Amino acid sequence: MKLCTYQSPKGPRVGVVEDGRVFDAGFDGPMTDLIRDWPNARAALEKAVSQSDGLRLEDVQLLAPVLRPGKIFAIGLNYADHIAESKLGTPEHQVWFTKAVTSINGPYSPVQIPKISHFVDYEAELVAVIGKGGRHVPAERAAEHIFGYCVGNDVTERLWQHRTPQWSLGKSFDTHAPIGPWITTADAVTDVHNLDLRCSVNGELRQSSNTRHLVFNVFQQVEHLSQAMTLEPGDLIFTGTPGGIGAAMDPRQFLKEGDVVRCEISGLGYIENRFQKEA
Repeated sequence: MKLCTYQSPKGPRVGVVEDGRVFDAGFDGPMTDLIRDWPNARAALEKAVSQSDGLRLEDVQLLAPVLRPGKIFAIGLNYADHIAESKLGTPEHQVWFTKAVTSINGPYSPVQIPKISHFVDYEAELVAVIGKGGRHVPAERAAEHIFGYCVGNDVTERLWQHRTPQWSLGKSFDTHAPIGPWITTADAVTDVHNLDLRCSVNGELRQSSNTRHLVFNVFQQVEHLSQAMTLEPGDLIFTGTPGGIGAAMDPRQFLKEGDVVRCEISGLGYIENRFQKEA
């Protein structure tokens, strides 16, 4: 099942995406509440789809599927080719940073090039959405704790990222975490570790890889994070980006006004964002 958050005349609503249409889920609450109540809510959603004509997908404004996640964690240096282009060694331990909740952005919404610096870069990523919360989740049980997956762009301001050892500020500018276009529930993803991932800038292919090349796979990531903290429904995990970032090109290619970045993952859809100067 594909679950989205869309803008309705009454505000954001959870919807089901099917056959090019969006069906209101009949659920009064945000996506995080739906995820918490998923065992009970799924049958009602399926009934809502069967009893409604829905709206054409092209007539709907899609928002970030999870508007206010409790936590956003992202792993760095998790594809071999990205490690190589960064001129760093393969990490012995998982390298994690946070992104601010206010960085969340819609799948087709504008992304800001901030006033204070213009070294803005893209990082196409698979994003895992936590379903059943928990602590000390072993890797072999991690799939039970993942609600679904979506596409993300870990937009990064490189100057702020690298001028201190801590990356979080450079990763947390407003609008710098577009996600979507919807959540594909985990049961609809045959093999999360065999998904093609691509990123293009103005139609030029920049990143192309497959999730089988993750250094630490998705389940290992859940295990590692849950040793430190309780994972909760709706938490987001950005699982790493492959090689091909603009900062590693010769000459370096940072995003400028009017650039359009498209990130797509097989079976999960795509997000596409135009970059514009902060007002």
